[in-house]
Amino acid sequence: MKAIVQDRYGPPETLTLADVDTPVPAPDEVLVRVEAASLNAYDWHAMRGDPLIARLAMGRSRPRARIRGRDFAGRVEAVGAEVRQVRPGDAVFGDLGDANGAFAEYACVPETLVAPRPANLTPQQAAALPLAGVTALMGLCDVGRVGPGCRVLVNGASGGVGTLAVQLARALRATVTGVCSTRNVDLVGSLGADHVVDYTRHDFTRDTRRHDLVFDLVGNRSLTALRRALTPTGTLLLSGGGVYRGGSLLGPVGLITRGRMLAPFVRQRIVVLTTAPGRRHLDALRVHVEDGRLTPVIDRTYPLHEVPEAIRYLEGEHARAKVVITI
Repeated sequence: MKAIVQDRYGPPETLTLADVDTPVPAPDEVLVRVEAASLNAYDWHAMRGDPLIARLAMGRSRPRARIRGRDFAGRVEAVGAEVRQVRPGDAVFGDLGDANGAFAEYACVPETLVAPRPANLTPQQAAALPLAGVTALMGLCDVGRVGPGCRVLVNGASGGVGTLAVQLARALRATVTGVCSTRNVDLVGSLGADHVVDYTRHDFTRDTRRHDLVFDLVGNRSLTALRRALTPTGTLLLSGGGVYRGGSLLGPVGLITRGRMLAPFVRQRIVVLTTAPGRRHLDALRVHVEDGRLTPVIDRTYPLHEVPEAIRYLEGEHARAKVVITI
C-alpha cells in the first residue's frame, strides 16, 4: 500500500510517499481502508520533533511511529477475532492517537478508537472531526461545564478546534467571543460567535469584557494577560497548538508548565487540557453533527502524495479550519 513515511525529524521534505506492507489487524483491531485524513498541529510537531522536549515521548532521534497522521475516515475492510461492535463495510471515523498511521491507504485501529461516521457527512468532513472535535467537546463540556448564559472566549477561533468550539459553545447557549485575524472575521461570525475580535486591531486581554471561560488554542499570550480576560472565578483552559517559528526547546509546553505551577495558588481555575481518543466522545460528536449543531469547516484538500505541501501550508499560519487529505 501507499503511505507517507518519515525516518528522521525535519521539515516537510523528510516526508516521502512509499510502498509499505498493508497492516494485519490484531484480535482487537479493525483494518480500515482510509478514504480521507486530516491534519492537526500535532502532525507538524511530530514531524519536526518540536519542541525538543517532546522527543522524550515521541522518540529521541527519530519518530517512533514511521507513518504520519492521526485523524481518519474510511470503511472497515476486515476485523480481528475479538471485535464485536463494527463489521466489514461499516463507514467509520476516528483518531489513531500517538500510534499515528492515517496518511496511508490502510490503517489498523483498535476497536475502541473508531465509531460510526455521521450519516450526513462526507469522508472528508468526517476526517476533519476527531481530534479537533474531541478537544472542543472535552474543553467545553467535560472541563469547562459550559451552559446557558456562560461567557466563553475562544482564542484561535478560526482554527480546526476553534471553529468547532465556537459552534458547540453556541449550541450550549453560551455567549461566545471569537478571536481571529482580519481575514477570518466573517467566518467566525458565520459560525455563531456573538462577538468577534480581530487580534490585529484589538487586544482582547485589555478589553473590559470578562469571561467565565477562556479557551486558549494558540499559546501566544502570557498567563497574566489571559487571566485578565477572566472573571475572578473564571476558568483558563490551555490547549497548546501554535505555528512553527524555527524550533524551540519548550514551545507551548512552557506556558502549560507555568500554568500548572500557578494553578494551586490562584482563585481562578487554570486547567491544562489533555485529550485521549475514544469512542465515547466520537459518538457524542456524531450526535451533535447529525442534530445540526456542528459542521466541520474545510479550508483545503490535498491528495496523499501532497501531504508535505499540506503540512507546509498548515504550519505557516496560513490555514483556517481544517486541511484534509483525500486518499
